[in-house]
Amino acid sequence: MKKLAVVAIGGNAMNRPGEKPTAENMFKNIRTTASYLADMIEMDYDIIITHGNGPQVGNLLLQQDIAKDTIPPFPMDVLGAMTQGYLGYMISQELKNILEERKIKRDVATVVTQIVVDKNDPGFQNPTKPVGPFYSEEDAKKMQEEKGWIFKEDAGRGWRRVVPSPIPLDAIEKNTIKDLIENDVIVIAGGGGGIPVIIDENGELKGVEAVIDKDRASALLAKELNADEFIILTAVEKVYLNFNKPEQKALDKITVNEAEKFIEEGHFAKGSMLPKIEACVSFVKDTGKPALITDMEKLKDALEGKTGTKILP
Repeated sequence: MKKLAVVAIGGNAMNRPGEKPTAENMFKNIRTTASYLADMIEMDYDIIITHGNGPQVGNLLLQQDIAKDTIPPFPMDVLGAMTQGYLGYMISQELKNILEERKIKRDVATVVTQIVVDKNDPGFQNPTKPVGPFYSEEDAKKMQEEKGWIFKEDAGRGWRRVVPSPIPLDAIEKNTIKDLIENDVIVIAGGGGGIPVIIDENGELKGVEAVIDKDRASALLAKELNADEFIILTAVEKVYLNFNKPEQKALDKITVNEAEKFIEEGHFAKGSMLPKIEACVSFVKDTGKPALITDMEKLKDALEGKTGTKILP
């Protein structure tokens, strides 16, 4: 029996830090990412691929601000849908090409996914989700004054615009995704955390101005789709305590209780590793199944138990 895994890749797997966010660069980076995902498929996994979109949504927000006097800006839920569409296209194309090269006959499909959130979620009053490029403190404060945007310092890497990030509650298209998986289709879903929607007083879906954390949305999908494993691919091989300090310590395997203790002690940065650990803890607690965090270049070794950080019940 194949194992079903939800694999979450970051927005920086498409745009590397300091690199121009051109379509050409994105295709090149995604092809590299897709090769690691193809390795996983060759290891007899079925996979649902989720991805970040913070840099891409941030770029669209900037483009819209520049052109706002010519073309009316779209709301953030529509921008989320736009990034799901074009990133899904890029991932599906590059993965399909690599699978064909390896003589693997599998269909790949992107499902533009809506994620239900609570209209009264406190996240709407306290924006925390970083989007777009990094700025100096001086530039960030200038833009905050001029445009009314909110900026926060992001894990020692610079200042970024932040937007509301409500907790994901349900995936509208989960049954469609299940049907595709059962028909041997590799699915890309929940891109950028999904399109945030509320159910209004008339019982209708309505998009809202927010960006859902893609790791939390990916954990939700993993639970709803009964995945055997939840995997987050990031820029580090393992999770560390006291990251980038002389007493830095790598974590190989940790239990949910240990992870919660480390969270309480403040070991993980809010804009970086914290949501990843929290998402893994949520999945493991609710399912009793393992979660894994590692660098995509080390994915094969991590799946063989040679590296990565595994979170266990």
